[in-house]
Amino acid sequence: MATASLRCIRSVLDLGSIKVSGLCKAFGIDELFNDVSFEIKRGERVGFVGANGAGKSTLMKCLLEKVEYDKGVISIDPADTIGYVEQQAEMASEATLYEELKSAFADVMALAAAKEAMEAEIRHDHSEEKLAAYGRLVERFEHAGGYDFESRIRRTAFGLGFAEEDMEKKVALFSGGQKTRVCLAKALLREPDFLFLDEPTNHLDIGMIEWLEGFLQSYSGGVLIISHDRFFLDKVTNRIFEIENKTVTAYEGNYSYYMKVREQRRAAQLSAYEKQQEYIKKTEDYIRKYKAGIKSKQARGRQSQLNRLERIVRPAETAAFNYFAFNEPGECAQRVAELENVAYHFPDTQKKLFEHVDVLIRKGDGVAIVGPNGAGKTTFLRLLVGELEATEGRIKIGSRVKIGYFSQQHEGLHMERTLLEEMEYEYGLSEEQSRRYLGAFLFHGDEVFRLIGALSGGEQSRLAFLKLMLTGANFLVLDEPTNHLDIPAKEAVEEALSTFPGTYITVSHDRYFLDKVANCVLEIDGGSLTEYDGNYSYYREKKAEEAREAEEAAAERAAQEAALAKKAAAKAKQQQDEAEKAALQRAAAQAESKKQAQLGAIQKMSEAKRTELIQRTEAEIAMAEAELKMLEHEMNDVSLQADPAKSQEIAEAYAAKEQEIQAKYEKWEQLTEA
Repeated sequence: MATASLRCIRSVLDLGSIKVSGLCKAFGIDELFNDVSFEIKRGERVGFVGANGAGKSTLMKCLLEKVEYDKGVISIDPADTIGYVEQQAEMASEATLYEELKSAFADVMALAAAKEAMEAEIRHDHSEEKLAAYGRLVERFEHAGGYDFESRIRRTAFGLGFAEEDMEKKVALFSGGQKTRVCLAKALLREPDFLFLDEPTNHLDIGMIEWLEGFLQSYSGGVLIISHDRFFLDKVTNRIFEIENKTVTAYEGNYSYYMKVREQRRAAQLSAYEKQQEYIKKTEDYIRKYKAGIKSKQARGRQSQLNRLERIVRPAETAAFNYFAFNEPGECAQRVAELENVAYHFPDTQKKLFEHVDVLIRKGDGVAIVGPNGAGKTTFLRLLVGELEATEGRIKIGSRVKIGYFSQQHEGLHMERTLLEEMEYEYGLSEEQSRRYLGAFLFHGDEVFRLIGALSGGEQSRLAFLKLMLTGANFLVLDEPTNHLDIPAKEAVEEALSTFPGTYITVSHDRYFLDKVANCVLEIDGGSLTEYDGNYSYYREKKAEEAREAEEAAAERAAQEAALAKKAAAKAKQQQDEAEKAALQRAAAQAESKKQAQLGAIQKMSEAKRTELIQRTEAEIAMAEAELKMLEHEMNDVSLQADPAKSQEIAEAYAAKEQEIQAKYEKWEQLTEA
């Protein structure tokens, strides 16, 4: 069962590294690897490469103690955590996606519960000992990511292509590819000391793969990756371990560096092998010539030297599709396929997948279709081959165009037949002819009697390609043609398509493959289609350029909007200042008018009346000043200062009394000056 659980493997070891010494593993008489030794340190991102069946997954499972090995020592520090994601996930969980991802933080949830319980205890027990214990618990909770794990869950889920509405869906209802992504998310969430990833890019679209690349590039732990995605290996890895001829060879660098150095090593090894073989032949000739003559002593000496000679092993030939070549296709029209204003809506919901699509595919084109999962790439191919009918618009296939369709699901294969029967029934070939074709695709001997349904995904892909080769089609429609193929097989497919004289269109998430075979890229996203006249690298450059232009345009718009906002704010401030100035002028005029009116009224008073008012005002001032002193005394009262509400009330009363005294002094001045 697939897991993304964190586990500790116990042994006596060095901190922060995985050490392997003298590892051997065989299944019966079939030896996978022998005397394998290497070390992987934290911070290293190692890619395991090799042909299908070389033992990559078995070696990884030996490191995880999921498969027993025959001999050797594997050393992993018991404190180191490991996250593991297998190729195929079989999750039957009744939990929602959010609950499943949250389960990766079970220890954090336990700390949260302990923290909450201790907070309840502290309300009744404020002892230093209890507070110190609480502080230590909070520190552990914070270190484990307790305050940000929910945002990490969503960030990781969204990066791997899940939407907000998926968070409440049951995991058991997800597809196999989605379940694999759930396992990957759980492994990534806890950021273990070492990540073991077996084909992590399976079921990811290009956007998700690029997100994963960014995550792993900045990952502080060690990463072990089994992958046939060469572009991904180039971006992520800083070491490559090649598993070949029952041993592991380490290369310091990414995949491109590995390929360069590997060829140099092979050339040097082949040269050394040939020179040694030449020396051995000359020495053996000398021994045969003089072993019974006067130079027999020298001949015996050379035989002893030859016996002690450490023999150089001839480098293995690169095994691939040695005879992989499409039959010369028949001639066809220059306009191979034409789509005019095509739209497709799902029949049951009438939801629009895409619309207003106009595309012309010309003879000799190599077209790549890219876009996120669910954008409609496979649907586009099925419209081309006639499996689906467009909701709107017209699809025209050119004259004498013969379509060969490679489906992801290999519907064209008859699972109940043997490989030999498939060749004989489908193409009327003799057993000798069938064996020759099957042998070219690495099906030898009794393998031709195997049931197609019992083949692996990669083997079924090889057979599907063989059948495609035999159709004589001049327009190939390929849906994920490199899925399940190892790197040598992918390289053979690339070579075959590059030399194919017909036309082809392919959906693929393999960017390295697309870079090699495409001269035109169609991007389907958001219901529309955009054409880029170049290979995948050109498409990425144009997308980056478009993104830069969009950012620059957005920045320019933001600057313009900021300038307009600043100008509007300045104008509003000016208007506000003018309004405040006018209001102050009106208030001053009103105060002056009131003052003059009061002064006029005082001047009309009798002297006795004015004297009486002066005396009364002076008494009121004295009374108010006494009350102010009392408020000041209250403000300085320590007991009242402990009550914020009462302090605020006294402060407000003190300010009001000051204003009252000021008004009475102004009245007194008017009375005395009149």
